Amino acid sequence: MKVVILLGLVLAVAAGCVSWAFAQQTSREQAASKTLQVQRTDDFIVNGKGDATAWEKAAWAPLNLRSSNGPPYKTRIKMLYSQTGLYVLMEAEDRTITATMSEDFLDLWNEDVFEFFLWPDERYPLYFEYEISPLGFELPILIPNLDGQFLGWRPWHYEGARKTQKATTTVGGPKQSGATITGWKAEVFVPYDLLKPLHNVPPQPGTRWRANFYRVDYDEGKSTSWDWARVGSSFHEFKKFGTLIFE
Repeated sequence: MKVVILLGLVLAVAAGCVSWAFAQQTSREQAASKTLQVQRTDDFIVNGKGDATAWEKAAWAPLNLRSSNGPPYKTRIKMLYSQTGLYVLMEAEDRTITATMSEDFLDLWNEDVFEFFLWPDERYPLYFEYEISPLGFELPILIPNLDGQFLGWRPWHYEGARKTQKATTTVGGPKQSGATITGWKAEVFVPYDLLKPLHNVPPQPGTRWRANFYRVDYDEGKSTSWDWARVGSSFHEFKKFGTLIFE
């Protein structure tokens, strides 16, 4: 009888492990199945308004609220690529600019921020992270993520062809800390030169990269976040990123 009971427990544990592994695999597959078609464009100048004619060929993709108790601000993104780099446009509803930092490379995620992560080559746990605040300050870093242990590295010789182009604008109010607004936009150009030494760069027609897009807002003193491909508690769960398909 004891042998039968023990065998039943072993089988139950084994079934549970298989079920957990299947759920994890399913979660990764669902995240990877989140796709964004990225159209090719000629280069243009970003101004934070997103009014360049090139954007007309790109479709909006919504970001999804990650909790039910946050303000349901609509947030959406577009993306394009050219011979020299990537273009990303974010448009978000908001009520207050909760941003005080006035330098690049600060901990921007502690205030209102838009973020995107680019993982061009799945063979290596190495990806690019970019953050920009409503005030236009940025944080571009390279992230080696080894078994959940990660820390960002700042770009070297960050100038000339390696430097981003970026701009932000606000809607319904001034672009200043604490201002009452109805929304804000961020427009960013990331040159391929900045993504060195990542492999699979630059993308060619048909190339696939893994990526994700995020937003964090701090209205009313509480943090609310959005994501494109659903991740768990950390934005750095890179195996759950969605997929960019370059047309």
